[in-house]
Amino acid sequence: MYGNRHDMTGWDWIGYATGTVLFWALLITLGVLLYRALTRVPQPPPSDAVPPSEELLAERFARGEIDEEEYRRRLTVLRSDGPRLTKH
Repeated sequence: MYGNRHDMTGWDWIGYATGTVLFWALLITLGVLLYRALTRVPQPPPSDAVPPSEELLAERFARGEIDEEEYRRRLTVLRSDGPRLTKH
C-alpha cells in the first residue's frame, strides 16, 4: 500500500516486540542486581579459620624461637579469655 514503508510488516512487529522484551528484561535485571548489592549483609568469617595470633605463634614454634612447652602455654592463653589486664 505505501511505497515508502510507513506501515509495519510482520517482521517489524517481531523485531519491536523482541527489542521491547529485551529492554525490560535488562532494566529488571539491573534493578535486581542493584537491590541485592545495596541490601547485602556482610558475612562473618568462617569459624574454622585460624586467628592471625595463632598463626604467628605456630610460625615462631616452627622456626624454633620457642619450645613446645612455651608454645602450648601461649596457645592455651590465646584460646582462653586471656589474662585479665585491668587497672584498679
